Amino acid sequence: MGGFYTASGRPGKLIFLLSFLPPFPILSILYTRLNGGIMNKGSLLIHNGHELDPATGALGVTVYQTSTFYRKDMTGKQTQEFDYSRGGNPTRKALEETIAILEGGAKGYAFGSGMAAISSVIGLLATGDHIIAPQDIYGGSWVIMDTFYKRWGLELTLVDTADPENIRKAIKPNTKALYLESPSNPLLKITDLKACLGIAREAGLLSIVDNTFMTPYLQRPIELGADVVVHSATKFLGGHSDVISGLAVTKTAELGQRLYAVQNSFGAVPGPWDTWLVIRGIKTLKVRLETQQATAKRVAEWLLTHKNVTNVYYPGLENHPGAEVHRSQSSGPGAMLSFKTKTTEQALNFYSRIKLAAAAPSLGGVESIASYPVKMSHVAMAPAERERLGITDTLVRIAIGLEDADDLIADFDQALS
Repeated sequence: MGGFYTASGRPGKLIFLLSFLPPFPILSILYTRLNGGIMNKGSLLIHNGHELDPATGALGVTVYQTSTFYRKDMTGKQTQEFDYSRGGNPTRKALEETIAILEGGAKGYAFGSGMAAISSVIGLLATGDHIIAPQDIYGGSWVIMDTFYKRWGLELTLVDTADPENIRKAIKPNTKALYLESPSNPLLKITDLKACLGIAREAGLLSIVDNTFMTPYLQRPIELGADVVVHSATKFLGGHSDVISGLAVTKTAELGQRLYAVQNSFGAVPGPWDTWLVIRGIKTLKVRLETQQATAKRVAEWLLTHKNVTNVYYPGLENHPGAEVHRSQSSGPGAMLSFKTKTTEQALNFYSRIKLAAAAPSLGGVESIASYPVKMSHVAMAPAERERLGITDTLVRIAIGLEDADDLIADFDQALS
C-alpha cells in the first residue's frame, strides 16, 4: 500500500498505522476524507492508497512479473497472502483495491477481459436460476447468458428497463438476478438505476450493473443500490486501446468472497503487465473523460443539424428521452454517442471516408472510434431482433477521443456529405 513518507524515505506514522487496518471499507474512508473534507473524485483517481511503492518510494505500482511465490512455511501454521498468481498477485491487488475504492464497494476483482468479468459474475448463479436483463443489452453479455449459461440451465428474460415496471412484471419464483446497463449499448437508452435496483432489493435479487460507459468517475451504481458493478477495463479505464482487462466490484465482503471463489476457479485473470496498464490509465481518467464528453456534446449538437442524419442518441442532449434521469444518477453525459443516417449507403460511406476516427470495435481510447453495431457488437443477434430494437444498418456508434472538436466535425461532415 502506498501512502505518506518521511524525509528519510521511510514510511511515516500514518502508513504504519494504516498497515494494521483491514483494507475495506476503512481504507476507502481514510483516503476519501482528507483534512476533514471529502476528497474529490479526480484526486481519488491518483491518491487512493497506491500512489507510492512502500518498499522503495517509487511513484508507481511495481510490476510483479511472476507466476509463483516462495513458500515460507510448509507446516501450515503460518499463512501468506501470495503463493500463485492465479489466486493473487501484488500488482493485481493494487488494481483491485483501487477500483473498489473508486466504486465505493467492499471488494474488487480483476479479470482477463470485460467478458471474463461478466461471465464470472453470472457464474454466481445456479442451474435453474432466472435472470432479467435489458432488451438492448451489449451483444457479448447477451451471448454468454443466452448460449453458454443457457446450456447449464440459466433462464433469461429481456425487457425494456427504461420502464422499471417491466422488471417487476418479469420477476418469477426462480428469478435470482437483475442485470442492468445505463446508458445502454449502442442506443444510449437510460435506465433509472435507483428505481430498478430498489425493485431488485425488494425481491431479494442479486443486482449487477455494467458501468463501462460511465466509469466510477461519472456514475457509482453501488451508491444507487447495486450489489455488483462490472467493467470492461479495456475501455475508458485503460484508456489507450492497448490492454484487454475486466473488473468487478462487490458491495459486501461476503459477496466478494463468493466472487473470489469463481475468479480463482475460472482463472480468467490478467497478467501483471496488463494490470499495470489499467492502473496507469485510471490516473488520467478525469482529464480524458472531461475533454471527451465536452467534445461529444459539441459533435452531438452538430449532428442534429446535418441533413443526412435522422436520429442522434446522446444523454447530454436536452431532447434525449432519459436526459433528466441520467442527470439524477450521473455527473456527466459521457463520451459515447450514436446516430442514424437516412440510408445504409450513407452509413457505409461514413466508415470508409472518415480519417480522424478509426472504423473499429471497442471504445474509450484516446482516439475516436466508429463502430458498426450490426457487424460488430450485435452481430450475433438475429437481424429481426436487431431491427425491432432499433439497431439498424443505418446506425453508427461513436466513441469520442481526444481530437479537437472542430477537426472531428469537419471530418464527419465530409464523410457524411
